[in-house]
Amino acid sequence: MSQIHRLEKFLSLFSSDNKVLVVINADPDAIASATAVKRLLWRKVNEVKVTYFNEIIRPDNLTMLRVLDIDMIPIKKIDERKFDKFVVVDSQPDHHECFAMFKYDAIIDHHPFSCDCADFNDIRPEYGACSTMMTEYIKAADIKPSEHLATALIMGIKTDTKGFLRHAAMEDVRAFQFLYRYANPSLIAKIENAELREKDLDFLAKAIRRKKISNHRVYSFVGKIENPDQCVITADFFMKIDTANWSVVSGIYDKKLVIIVRNDGLRKSAGKAVKEAFDFIGSAGGHRSMARVEIKMEDLAKEFETEKVDESVNDSVISDWIIEKIEMHAGIKTA
Repeated sequence: MSQIHRLEKFLSLFSSDNKVLVVINADPDAIASATAVKRLLWRKVNEVKVTYFNEIIRPDNLTMLRVLDIDMIPIKKIDERKFDKFVVVDSQPDHHECFAMFKYDAIIDHHPFSCDCADFNDIRPEYGACSTMMTEYIKAADIKPSEHLATALIMGIKTDTKGFLRHAAMEDVRAFQFLYRYANPSLIAKIENAELREKDLDFLAKAIRRKKISNHRVYSFVGKIENPDQCVITADFFMKIDTANWSVVSGIYDKKLVIIVRNDGLRKSAGKAVKEAFDFIGSAGGHRSMARVEIKMEDLAKEFETEKVDESVNDSVISDWIIEKIEMHAGIKTA
């Protein structure tokens, strides 16, 4: 299907009286992609709002929202009855229980295929970023992106491809080249150089104290956490260790065990490894060099044959269980 055909099919879903809600799990790629949807539907529909359900605490993400003047609304403040069209970008409806609140008219995503329940489904896992897909929509619509939109889309591409050091396609490179002429390099630098908060340093110190290293894999279970993004920051940091080729940082958030996985992209796919290790008990998946797992504590308690994990099972038991599962399935395969 040509990109112009995709654009026409997507736009045909909407009319001038529609009120559209774009739902995301907010990270740079999702934020940029949702912003592009707003631009595509500008003057075509009555209203477009973007909502997110995760807490945004990473300094670079907060800086991106601030300097690019991106407006989003927490899902708790959304009255879904005010909207009659729903779009999800950079995710699929079965990726998180919060997505299940809505019936979607359009799904646009670059993650491995798992759900095509909308009237319009554009799922291209060969792409490194959803921002690349949205850039193609912008180009097909013959829209000259604003400085802020181009900068946001570049950040989405750079973040999800890790500066083209992990999974990326030639389409990602072409999109980056197209956007760069409109983006603001100073704003990109400001976002990327956002400083850590004091809380992040404290969390990092705790994770370092609890780290365990096995077969060049760094593990750290940090107990209860304020936000899963702290695990993401720490997992990325641990990959800077010269001997580390895997990083696995985990904690308990909102009655769930959250496990963040990173690897150097040369070994077995992190996404495949976590699906093999944890899919039987929770949601697990991701890309070659990055993955995420969420397990309800009640299901973890059944696995440990106890009534309540947080009271009857100590941290070392959870930590050792995660290590055992990863070590069993991480392997050294390149496939």
